[in-house]
Amino acid sequence: MVSKGHRLMLATLVLSTVVASGAASTAGEAPVDTAAPVKIALGGWVGTWQTAPAAGVENTPNGYPNHSIRNVVHTSIGGETARVRLSNAFGKAPLPIRATVAVAENGPKAVAGTMRELTFGGSRTITIPAGAEAVSDPVRLTVPADGDLLVTTFTPEQSGPVTYHPLAMQTSYFTRNGDFSTEESGLSFTEKTNVWHYVAGVDVHAPKVRGAVVTLGDSITDGAGSTASTNRRWPDYLADRLLARPEPLRLGVLNSGISANRVLLDGGAARMGQNALARLDRDVLTSTGARTVIMLEGINDIQQEPHQTDADQLVAGMRQVVQQAHARGLRVLGGTITPFKGWRVYNETLEATRLKVNEIIRSGKVFDGVIDFDKAIRDPQDPLKMRPEYDSGDHLHPGDAGFKAMADAIDLALL
Repeated sequence: MVSKGHRLMLATLVLSTVVASGAASTAGEAPVDTAAPVKIALGGWVGTWQTAPAAGVENTPNGYPNHSIRNVVHTSIGGETARVRLSNAFGKAPLPIRATVAVAENGPKAVAGTMRELTFGGSRTITIPAGAEAVSDPVRLTVPADGDLLVTTFTPEQSGPVTYHPLAMQTSYFTRNGDFSTEESGLSFTEKTNVWHYVAGVDVHAPKVRGAVVTLGDSITDGAGSTASTNRRWPDYLADRLLARPEPLRLGVLNSGISANRVLLDGGAARMGQNALARLDRDVLTSTGARTVIMLEGINDIQQEPHQTDADQLVAGMRQVVQQAHARGLRVLGGTITPFKGWRVYNETLEATRLKVNEIIRSGKVFDGVIDFDKAIRDPQDPLKMRPEYDSGDHLHPGDAGFKAMADAIDLALL
């Protein structure tokens, strides 16, 4: 799905308006916690934040040598112990990397005393094979629910392409001047980026939490049309609703949306990600603590070229998602495809396909439960259109109010 956020995605590394004279020294910084990896019982791990790596950054065959990248990520649930997942999924060479995690104070600045160096099997640096992912050792850190963390990576050598998630809807920071991964002040991070690099997820040890919900989708799930850096995607609003419940009823919420993603075909550009079935295992089924999947995909199969106008074929792809999830013990809720009348390629043939797919979804014969996102945001005066107050303005992507209405339409008892 093409979104207005794509203009930002093309400039992966953008010069910040923040001005700093050279690389700041870390002298005077609070000492970094480098304690041995925490030993805890198996089980009780739940994802608190996740993104779906979509591709390798264009024109980065040598990666980002000597770069420190401070990714800002937003949690759903909290915990007292954390671990981080790093990804070289789209790299073509082994990736030497080190990383830290801290609680964010403001921008690239960490809350004093929260900086933690991550280890991997006790080692400060890990080399991730091409196409692979790495999980850090657990580290003691009070992770706030509904709060921001800083996951900072340092890549000392050439290795590319750089695995990334293009539509973060979140400002992060970087420096080209060496290893500042442990710097609490953030003063060296004088440049900005609007994508996430290398980081794929953060887990917390939360034995009282029942598990996690994984949202599989496209740019509507990825948050295109929402206000950047405010966490107003529909999965964020869902996380807020769940966080208001007693702890035993809470769930982590993990966003595996990729802008422009399709169910049956890969996107026309690499940043659109592999089709939902091809990426299902990596981005959904192996998510930490996953118990329920919410699938909202299909509009791009319909509206992108080549157009999929056979509703049965599209639904067959959805059924395969359900089959594979069931094989892993997960249940799947299906979302009806939201209105798009007024979008630039809209026509009656494409609309007829959407309506037919939604009819099949509503029949209850595809998914374990149905979330009627279409009904939640459509205009009662013209049900083929989105309600004006929910429309971001392009007639395809909801805005903040529309995303909240979508989250409010979810029956929490189904999760």
